[in-house]
Amino acid sequence: MSESTEPVAASPSPSLKDMWLITIGHGLTHWYPATFYMLLPVIGQELGLSYTETGMLITFQYMASTISNVPGGMLVDTVGKKGLLMALSLFWVGFPYLFMNFTSTYWMLLLCISLVGIGNNLWHPTAIPALSQRYPERRGFVLSVHGMGAHAGDALAPLAIGAMLALFTWRQIVVLNIVPGVIIALLIVIMLRNSSLDLKKQKARAGEEKQGQTVKEYFNGLKGLVQNRSLVLISTSSAFRSMTQNALLTFLPLYLAHELDFSPLWVGSGIFLLQMGGFIAAPISGYLSDKWGRKKVLTTSMTVSAVILIAMAAFGKSPLFIVFIAVLGFFLYAVRPVMQAWLMESSPPKMAGTSIGILFGMQSLGQSVSPLLGGIISDKFGLFAAFYFVAGTIIIANLLIWFAPQEESSTGNHHSIST
Repeated sequence: MSESTEPVAASPSPSLKDMWLITIGHGLTHWYPATFYMLLPVIGQELGLSYTETGMLITFQYMASTISNVPGGMLVDTVGKKGLLMALSLFWVGFPYLFMNFTSTYWMLLLCISLVGIGNNLWHPTAIPALSQRYPERRGFVLSVHGMGAHAGDALAPLAIGAMLALFTWRQIVVLNIVPGVIIALLIVIMLRNSSLDLKKQKARAGEEKQGQTVKEYFNGLKGLVQNRSLVLISTSSAFRSMTQNALLTFLPLYLAHELDFSPLWVGSGIFLLQMGGFIAAPISGYLSDKWGRKKVLTTSMTVSAVILIAMAAFGKSPLFIVFIAVLGFFLYAVRPVMQAWLMESSPPKMAGTSIGILFGMQSLGQSVSPLLGGIISDKFGLFAAFYFVAGTIIIANLLIWFAPQEESSTGNHHSIST
């Protein structure tokens, strides 16, 4: 492999154009689920859904996400056509909304939202390895920018859909909503295809093999992957961090509304502040992790997050609570892209999609159980106790990172995105 590094090292740094396009696509994969949260009360009222049926919709979405992550990673690692698979994912996330327009039964709605969950989790095992391999020297920064797309989609969709509901019915909105997804999917196919064609001669000089692999090769690689200590500890830590995040998103609005008597506008503003804190933190944490190392940034961010959560529980009635929310968003969401970058450095390039599939599968599992556990604790001890529970999950996540092997320097030299 040593002879393959020289041509790549001598080549100019790849343009960031692909990074921005993929980031926009990532924003849309979060825009669509965030849209559904806004439409859910209207849909539930029209279809006469109970709270249990409404909650089951979200549970099924997470279950579909959990089940589809690892097969999605396997598809990416065996097929290898990342540009095409990203476009397919984006189309798959948006297209079920067209079928929602014709929905008149609960079970059809359940099927549609499950399809959204499956399509959404084909994106990450495709896009994250693609960016990681194309920009190996700036892996933390690039994946952090990619993460900014998620925060933008999560933060802007509620504002946009809330305004659209004043002008359109929910059925009209779900039809209009597929247009941006189709446009970006087409751009990804065209532009990333052109990008890979530009690099075809470089790949030939470097002796780079095709990105796909046979099923036999894949399962040989899988054996080594399940024994990868870094993968196990990072993925498990990420599951606990996701428990922190989803429990917070579940109980923070309840606390703001029930304990602090905030109006819906101010509750929405609080969640917006949380997401914007993460939006600002993402490129900073990615850049610093490239310079200082992944473990140092992760342990610092999670330690500060735990301290803030404990302070929120202890001083919940203080006017500083809103400030705590913004600062918490900064440190809590700073962790996500750094974990992804570290995982990519710890995984064989041919198994990168499966590694991300495992990571996001573990995250979905954590996200599915934390609201239930937090609800049981809150019913027994009060909403304040939910913040102590959330702080406990981030502390466990931090301890797992302490035991992870020290990361190695980036050695990736695959700069192309296959279509």
